[in-house]
Amino acid sequence: MLVPVLLSGGVGSRLWPVSREGRPKQFLPMSGTLSMLQSTCQRVDAAAPSPPIVVCNEEHRFLVAEQLREIGVSPQALVLEPEGRNTAPAIALAAFQALSVNSDSVLLVLPADHHMSNVDAFVAALAPARAAAADGRLVTFGVVPSRAETGYGYIRCGDEMSCGARELAEFVEKPDEATAVGYVDSGDYVWNSGMFLFRADRYLEALRASNPAIYTACEKAMASATTDMDFLRPDPELFKACPSDSIDYAVMEHTEYGAVVPLECGWSDIGAWSALWDVGTSDDQGNVLVGDVLAHATQNSYLRSESRLVATTGVDNIVVVETADAVLVASRDQVQGVKEIVSALKAAKRSEATVHQRVYRPWGSYESLVESEGFQVKRIIVQPGHKLSLQKHFHRAEHWIVVRGTAEVTRGDEVFTLSEDQSTYIPLGTVHRLVNPGQIPLELIEVQSGSYLGEDDIVRFEDVYGRQQS
Repeated sequence: MLVPVLLSGGVGSRLWPVSREGRPKQFLPMSGTLSMLQSTCQRVDAAAPSPPIVVCNEEHRFLVAEQLREIGVSPQALVLEPEGRNTAPAIALAAFQALSVNSDSVLLVLPADHHMSNVDAFVAALAPARAAAADGRLVTFGVVPSRAETGYGYIRCGDEMSCGARELAEFVEKPDEATAVGYVDSGDYVWNSGMFLFRADRYLEALRASNPAIYTACEKAMASATTDMDFLRPDPELFKACPSDSIDYAVMEHTEYGAVVPLECGWSDIGAWSALWDVGTSDDQGNVLVGDVLAHATQNSYLRSESRLVATTGVDNIVVVETADAVLVASRDQVQGVKEIVSALKAAKRSEATVHQRVYRPWGSYESLVESEGFQVKRIIVQPGHKLSLQKHFHRAEHWIVVRGTAEVTRGDEVFTLSEDQSTYIPLGTVHRLVNPGQIPLELIEVQSGSYLGEDDIVRFEDVYGRQQS
């Protein structure tokens, strides 16, 4: 049984300001109308139409669940990592879960934030990979290089096997330019894609042999896992004992049973803004334009607007990315430096490093429109059938004005309904709740006033999403 395993734990800091910790690139439509997670799900459905196992972190659990629901995917499991420990433990958690359902599980492991333009080529590459895995091999997919790339690790391929795969000779680190040219010219090296296929039991055997601490911690954590709604939670205290390591270092570099399937499928890990220029559709001036963009006398550039008009003139080979609260301007060949920008923002404790102006919650989203001393105005959207927690605040009062849909309001001992153009007032310290009982999104304007307006001024009494109670 071939089981897709989607790893959805990255933060995509090199794609700031669009990708941020609160909503990283795998949940965003970076190169199409679907998010990268959704595109990956559709890709694996063509290759292995089985319910996937998705491994993600606690903060993103509702994003994953909602995006899968939107495309009609019911996962075998949503496994929540108590803490990020890199890919080797994440895959181990998935392997234990898969074996608990079917002892013959074969895992197709894919990052949730990669791009492929030729899915048919990817599907064709599964045949030699499955044949090698049936013989107990741990298979990685190596992308045939299209250029001498210094930003990727490489794999040296050995002799061809009878199934069409090749022996895995060695992993090599990211090379300098001259070395990368030599790798490509030799024809024996492929890019390390981070995609794998192997039997679940063989992966765990290899992990136990090469890194028993990871194996034992994951085994114990999964043995004591609990189920919460649609989520599978490995025991957090037991998982904290797990070392952090990648599958390459923890397993693949030690095994004698490695294999490589060369792959030509228009692959990219979308690791920087320049990659989106590579995979995008350009105009006759070599520009990739996304959103409300006007380019005049502009060549070979990536221009992206998220919320307002972006206009350029007299520029070449640049990246401009606009969001509601930040704008990035960079030379297209210097975009790796975006990661340092994010580090500087974090050091300055600026919210732009981690969250967007629009913040997503399990029930919908909110967006800060105006903020000043003593008051704040927010736009709140509650999805149909969803509800906020029953809560109160110590330092602020709130006014709610419904602009679209229907709101069911709990205010102290009262429960009443508001329609469009109606409003209510929630005094400071009053227990309250907001529910959308309708069939369309509820949209309202919230005006907060008080001495402190932080999101941590909240006491929850009931919460259907399992967030911390008072």
